[in-house]
Amino acid sequence: MTEQVTMQDQIKQTVTDNKVVLFMKGNANFPQCGFSGKAVQILTALDAEFVTVDVLSNDQIREGIKQYSNWPTIPQLYVGGEFIGGCDIMTEMYEAGELKDTLSPA
Repeated sequence: MTEQVTMQDQIKQTVTDNKVVLFMKGNANFPQCGFSGKAVQILTALDAEFVTVDVLSNDQIREGIKQYSNWPTIPQLYVGGEFIGGCDIMTEMYEAGELKDTLSPA
């Protein structure tokens, strides 16, 4: 009997296998919304190495990530498997210098 890999399993594997993951609309080179673009700018400004997942490419991912994090909006940042937050939280943490600290061990 083969196990069904659910979208939640796939999301969990993505956030576990990569140190920094940004679920966003579009990709780092071509963000499809202002909030996703700002999130990419913040991570780039911090010289973070990160993986992006385009939620627009797959409705299951777009809905699945909202369920996974229990957070209604995109983008969503994960560091070390932990949900950090969306664009507003990233901006606040960046301006306070906290995001750099969060990313440093990653």
